[in-house]
Parts: sequence; C-alpha cells; structure tokens
Amino acid sequence: MMDGSTFENPIAPASDAGAPAFDLNVIIAIFRRRLRLFAAVALAVFVAVVLFTLQQTPLYSTQAQVMIDVRQEQVTDMNAVLSGLPADSAVVDTEVEVLRSRSLAGRVVDQLKLDQDPYYNPNLAGAKGVKAWLPFLKSTVAPTAANDPAAAQRLRERIVDRVLSGLTVRRAGVTYLITVQYTHPDPAEAARLANTFADLYLTEQLEAKFEATKQANAWLDTRVADLRGQLQQAEAEVQQYKIANNLLSAQGATLTEQEISGLNQQLATARAEQAETDARLSIARNQLARGSNGDDLGESLNSPVVQQLRKQRAEKSAQVNAMAERYDERWPDLIKARRELSDIDTQIQAEIKRIISNLEAQAQISRQRTGSVAGSVGAARGTLAGNNRAGIRLAELERKAESVRTLYESLLARFKQTTTQQGIEQPDARVISRATIPTKPSAPKPSLNLLIGLVAALGAGGAAVVLAEVMMAGLFTEDEVERRLGVPYLGSVPLLSSTLDDARAARGLAPPDYLLNKPLSSFAESLRKLRAAILFSKVGESVKVIAVTSSLPGEGKTTTTFSLGRTLAASGANVVVVDCDLRQGAINRFLPTAPTVGLVEVLNGAATLDEALYADESGAKVLPLTKSAYTPRDVFGSAAFQRLLAELRQRFDVVLLDTAPLLAIADTRILAPHADAVVMLARWKRTPVKAITTALSLLQGRGIFLAGVALTQVDLKAQSRYGYGDAGYYYKSYRKYYAD
Repeated sequence: MMDGSTFENPIAPASDAGAPAFDLNVIIAIFRRRLRLFAAVALAVFVAVVLFTLQQTPLYSTQAQVMIDVRQEQVTDMNAVLSGLPADSAVVDTEVEVLRSRSLAGRVVDQLKLDQDPYYNPNLAGAKGVKAWLPFLKSTVAPTAANDPAAAQRLRERIVDRVLSGLTVRRAGVTYLITVQYTHPDPAEAARLANTFADLYLTEQLEAKFEATKQANAWLDTRVADLRGQLQQAEAEVQQYKIANNLLSAQGATLTEQEISGLNQQLATARAEQAETDARLSIARNQLARGSNGDDLGESLNSPVVQQLRKQRAEKSAQVNAMAERYDERWPDLIKARRELSDIDTQIQAEIKRIISNLEAQAQISRQRTGSVAGSVGAARGTLAGNNRAGIRLAELERKAESVRTLYESLLARFKQTTTQQGIEQPDARVISRATIPTKPSAPKPSLNLLIGLVAALGAGGAAVVLAEVMMAGLFTEDEVERRLGVPYLGSVPLLSSTLDDARAARGLAPPDYLLNKPLSSFAESLRKLRAAILFSKVGESVKVIAVTSSLPGEGKTTTTFSLGRTLAASGANVVVVDCDLRQGAINRFLPTAPTVGLVEVLNGAATLDEALYADESGAKVLPLTKSAYTPRDVFGSAAFQRLLAELRQRFDVVLLDTAPLLAIADTRILAPHADAVVMLARWKRTPVKAITTALSLLQGRGIFLAGVALTQVDLKAQSRYGYGDAGYYYKSYRKYYAD
C-alpha cells in the first residue's frame, strides 16, 4: 500500500488472511448499534401479527376420509365398460387432484346452492368484505352479472374460488386413503361441505361409469343394427352367387361334387360289372373253344332252365338205358325215348347258346354303361372345374360374410353384457369416515400465531439490521477504516459533548478552547494520540509539513487542525498552522481579531511572514487568510509558495496545512505533493465511504504519502456501547484517567 513516500491503491481492501471468519463480538456490536432500528421493526411486525390474530374470525375444520377401493365386488362375471382404477400411487395422486378440481367444486356449489349464500357470493346482501361497506356496488354488479354471460361466468368463478379456498385434500402417506378437509366459520357448514365433496366425488365416479355404459349401449345397439343389415346383405350375395354359378350345395358339398361322387361310384360299379361279364364271356368262349359242349359253363350250371333240362335228360337217359337193356334197338318206344333225349340235348345246347348270347349282350351293355357313366363323370368334372373357379369368388364372399357374422355375434354378445350391467355400476372408492361437526375452532391459534409473530418480528428486525449495515454509508470503527479503505487508522477526535457527563456544559465552548482549559481531558488525549500517530507514520523519517484534508466540507477539518496545532504547541513544538482553504478561511474564527494580512499577502509580497503570523495563546503561530484572500491565480503551484514552505520548514518544527476538501477544490491536489504527510479526516458515521475512496483515488500516483485516516466528531458514549473493534469501545474502562 505504501512504500514510505508514495501513496498507492488507497481503496484496495486490507488482507483478511489472519482475521477470523466470524467474530461474535462484532455481531453483538452491530446489534447494539442498530438496537433501536431492530426494536422498532420487530415491535411493528409483532404488533401487526397480534392485531391480525385479534381480528381473525374463528374457523372450524373437519374432515372426511375416502379410500380408493382396490377390491371390487363382482356381481356378474363380465368385464365392465369403464374399468376400475388401478391400485398405484400415481392414480391415488390423480384422484386427489380430481377432488380439488373446479368442476367438482362447481357441482358442490350447485348441489348446496352456495351461490345464494352471502359468504360465497359477494353480490348478495350481507356479503362480507368490501361489499359490506360499499353497498352501492351490489346494485351495479348484480344486474350486470344477471344480464351479461361473461359477468355471470366471472361471478361463478369467484364463488368457486371461494369454495376451494376452504378445501384441503391430501393423501395419507403412501396409503389409499384421501383426507377431505374443509374449513369454515360455521362448524356445521364445514362438516356439510366436507361430506358433500366426498359424496359428489363418489357420485361423479358412478355417473362416469353409468354414462360410459349408456354410451356403449347406444353405440353397440347402433353398430349391431348396422352389422345385422351388412350380414344379411353379405349372406344374400353368397346365395345369389351360388345360384348364378350353380354352386348349390347340400350337406356341406355342392351338387356337382355330390353328382361326381355318385357317378364315380356308379362308374366303379359299372366297370366291375363289365369286368365280371367280360370275364364270364371270355371263360365261356375259352371252354367252348377247347371243345366243351357247354355243360361245364358256370352260367349254364347256374341256369335253372339248364338244370331242369339236365334233370329231364338224366331221367330220359335212364329210361333209354333201361329200355335198351330190355328192348331191341328198333323198339319204337326206345327210338321215341332216344328222340326225346336228343331233343333234350338240343334244348340244352340251345339254352347254352342263349346263355352265351346273353353273356355277350350283358358284356355289351356293361361296356356301354361304363362308357356312359365315364362320359357323365367327365362332364361333371368339367362342370366342377368351372365351379371351382367360381368358388374363388364364392370363398371371398363367404369370408366377408363370416367376418361380418363374427363381428356381429361378438358385438351382440357384448351388447347383451352391457345391457345387463346397466344399473349395477359401483364406484372405485368409498367413504370410510364422514365429517363430524367440530367442537372447537382450528384457527386462529393465538399461541402459534404469537410464536410465528415473534419469530417473524425477530427475523424482520434482523433483516432490517442487515439491510441497514449493507446500506450504511459511514465508518464507525478502526476495523472498518482499515477493512473498507485499506489505509492506516490514525485515531479519532471525539465530539466534545460526548466526553462530558453534562452535555450542556459544552454549549458555547469551542473544542480548541476546551483543549487549553482541560489538558488532561479525554478530548485532549485524543489529539495527543492523533499527533503521535501522524508524527511517527513515516518510519525512519521526520514529518514536518502535514496537510490535513477531507473529502467533503463539514467534517471538522479546521477545528481538528487548529486543535492539533495547540496540542503540538503544548508539547513544546514550534508549530505553525497555515490556512490553505482559500474559499472558506475558517481558522479566522479562532483568532481574537480579524486578520488584515495573511497567506496571500505574503505570497504577493505585500507583507512579510512575520507581519502575517499571529501568535496563539497556546504558543502556536497561525498564518491566516484575510477576507479578500481569494484569487483566481494558482497560489499553491507558484514558486512563491514553495519558497514560503521552505522558509516555514526552517523556522518551525511542524507545519500544519489546513486544506480545502478534496472533492470540492483542486487546490489540495496541487498542495499535497509538497507535504511530508497527508492526513484524511472523515466524520464518524456520516461521511460516505464512496466519497472517501473517491477522494483517496485523486491522490494516487503523485508521490504523496498518506499517513492515514482519522475519524472526527466521534460520539464516545455511543462508541462505548457498540463500537467493538475501536479504542472508544473501552472508553468506560479507562475514563477515570481523564479530568473532564
């Protein structure tokens, strides 16, 4: 910060590396400093809470409990149109929001006719609040609400808002229980509203299911009727197509298929019969070809005629043989018998020929029959091929009809189910505890309100203290000077009245005069401490020329400079106080007579230094300014002033320069480089820190040595109460050393 001769970075904050992060004594000091503010804010907040509690209307709260029922009674073993609520956490939370919904609150309003209750409707006579003391508003709002739909809607929204303001719905932990609580000035009304919310919630569930079932029935009825017509049309198209394409069927098969099946059986039979007749004819021909007379033919053996003829022949042959043994070959009867036997053989051969001819005829018939049946089968197969091609379209029509039939039957069955279910719907919740009329109010709770008010008051007071400290413009203690300004702290000059037990004793008494009268006072001691801090601010170097300045006027700069001069003189130093404030010249008020010559006259050569010096009763010399001392010329940058300052260095031990405020006049910035040390004064608690830092920044980079900052007009009594971190905090402990 300082290298012994040059002032650098005056506004850089001091290092806090070794400082504790939290100092309770500092907090206590701040609190004591702002005790009045804290007490005023805290008292105001507490009184406001008390008044609010006293004017509150007693409110009564009661609650009903609703449980989401995860067990459903199954009267019929059919699926419901609107399924029950699943038993998960999100559904329970959703039902809580349903209970808080504006639609349910609107149903409560309609159910209980709350729009006719002045407590909810501000347009009715007897309404509370602003309507109670502005009755003329009712005549303007009510007709508008009756005639204007928008106004009526706004009124209803306000009524619903008022109803919802007393409702509290919450879930009991992670259970399926929902608590419906209502708060109202009337305990019976609170219970009625809580129960109505719970009942209408269940009613709304039933109505939702009933409406869903009703809509489903209506839709299913319409849809079934439509499908019935579609099914009839589809089946008619199938039958018409069958007729048009000769695809008539019986017992699951088309007539052509049945015909082919019969023809195939007939063809097989005909072919078997043909094979049989051909075989019999072939065997008979083969036997005849081998020389058989036909007696051994199978057909002849089976022929009753042949059998009869053979019987006759056997008898006749026996007769011939018998007669041949008895008679001669020419015996007429024998001859006749042999002719008859020959006739029988002829008849047998004729019958055998007839049988063979019959076999040939049967074989021919079988072949013709087989050919005819085969031809019919071929024709039927051609017809079947055409039918099969037509069957592709028929199958499509049948599939269409079948799909319509399936949908029709399923919807018809569902329609019968929903029709059966109508009227037996059950809610998904039930009321397990109805609200009862409360016997004591739930609000206000005076003890709780007072506790909250106390906490709020303390918090508001603390916030006010913090805000005041944040917005604090001035400096209080040594720690604040070094922390916020980053410069050395030289000391403090107390307010004279704060050092006396009787503040009235300081009236009319100038601090420099009190300094002479009370050299052992705390005020005098503070000037001696300031003197020592300034003189020893430059380690290893002497300080002779001291420029005393401030950032703003009215900070006690002239009084402090003159008092410091008297303190130096009292210690035996040869000191001169030079008034360098060309605009004000405030040191003159400490002189017994108005000066006729001064600093400007000496610089102009109109008077000598000895002629312009005034001797103070303390032994100090004063180089004042006359009333006409102001000049537009640059006085302090002239060679004459430098020569004068060199002469003052030679003649005096200490030269005190009372300069103008830095922010007001540029003279001090010109004069400061010629001083061995610059002392910045700041009024305790009043001078803004920003003003001080701005003034210090004007001294940067000019080879100026800043001895430090001193606080003036310090109230020692206040400082001893809350100025922790400053020597004045312990003023009561060492005050006995002073003779005020």
